[in-house]
Amino acid sequence: MSSMFSWREVAAQPGVVVAPDERLPWPQTAALGVQHVIAMFGATVLAPILMGFDPNVAILMSGIGTLIFFAVTGGRLPSYLGSSFAFIGVVIGATAYAGGGVANPNIGVALGGIVACGALYAAIGLVVMATGTGWIERLMPPVVTGAVVAVIGLNLASIPVKNMAPTAFDAWMQALTFVAIGMVAVFTRGMTQRLLILVGLIVASVIYAVLTNGLGLGKPLDLSKVASAAWFGAPAFAAPVFDARAMLLIAPVAIILVAENLGHVKAVSAMTGRNLDPLIGRAFVGDGLATMVSGASGGTGVTTYAENIGVMAATKIYSTAMFVVAGMVAIALGFSPKFGALIQAIPLAVMGGVSIVVFGLIAVAGAKIWVDNRVDFSNNANLIVAAVTLVLGTGDFTLKFGGFALGGIGTATFGAILLYALLARRR
Repeated sequence: MSSMFSWREVAAQPGVVVAPDERLPWPQTAALGVQHVIAMFGATVLAPILMGFDPNVAILMSGIGTLIFFAVTGGRLPSYLGSSFAFIGVVIGATAYAGGGVANPNIGVALGGIVACGALYAAIGLVVMATGTGWIERLMPPVVTGAVVAVIGLNLASIPVKNMAPTAFDAWMQALTFVAIGMVAVFTRGMTQRLLILVGLIVASVIYAVLTNGLGLGKPLDLSKVASAAWFGAPAFAAPVFDARAMLLIAPVAIILVAENLGHVKAVSAMTGRNLDPLIGRAFVGDGLATMVSGASGGTGVTTYAENIGVMAATKIYSTAMFVVAGMVAIALGFSPKFGALIQAIPLAVMGGVSIVVFGLIAVAGAKIWVDNRVDFSNNANLIVAAVTLVLGTGDFTLKFGGFALGGIGTATFGAILLYALLARRR
């Protein structure tokens, strides 16, 4: 256990990689940990809002989940666990949540499904630890994982477009929001550019306040609840309800999480020059346990975060010590009602514009998997798998089995795996 918390201290040098078992001096490590919290913040908070969950609980559980992941992987795999977007579609389907930023009245049913998903995910991890990674890499090659990741973003695209712009003003505000994020992404540099979602959200919220509170064009921005909220207090925990239908609908998301985590380990391996494949099974178990703990408390399912991989790539610092700091900071934020009230005060239209960008980035991340792995689309098996998967997910193709319905992301995920297994046999 002591070796888990033993990092070799190194000095910061431009362009020099800081390995997972190394760290900078503690003040710098602490600053880097806060930076990682900021990097995951926008997406981790957005997901629970879209599902009607308490953002404070989600932030708290992301911190606890990150520490669980750290412990299970022996402190050797740098990663932050944040809210997974793969759950949004199935949770909305299982709970019939109408959106609007209000609390989900059927949250317990969703939580039961999330716990079941985490258990399945951890079980897959135990199998990988016992048998090796070869079978899962054959089952889910880049053409499959890329299609599955892309489908998550495409399937969710209708949420901000149809449900988060009730008026013409809100639609224009959504447009201003994603333009603001785009300008931050292109015209800024350094960490401001890395935090494009957060900075763009702040800029768009200021514009919204000017147009509504100042010019009376829409629903005014209300910060009264932020001012009255306490600095410290317990978040609104919730207990799971184990409904068989919801569990069958949500549990298969584990397959998507496997694809995401597998890609994370491969990416970090490439960046650090270390073979981290022996940790894949442990990574699945850690992520699965974190998802179970989160679901049992009222939080969202969690997954390894691409935003934090991006920060590591930009800084060349892969120390796991900074993720211990990040987890502890997130836990502290989770116990701040004022922080939660600030999140709830974000205008729906602004959050809709942010969602358009985030869901689009998820879709593009799937395509990037294809590019990075040089997927050959002149091969008809790859072509058909990708084409069918994208349409199944985007069109929300649903298959019914008696009283159970498997929606878009589910049919796309299992369709991609099964279709590839069938068509690749001819090779």
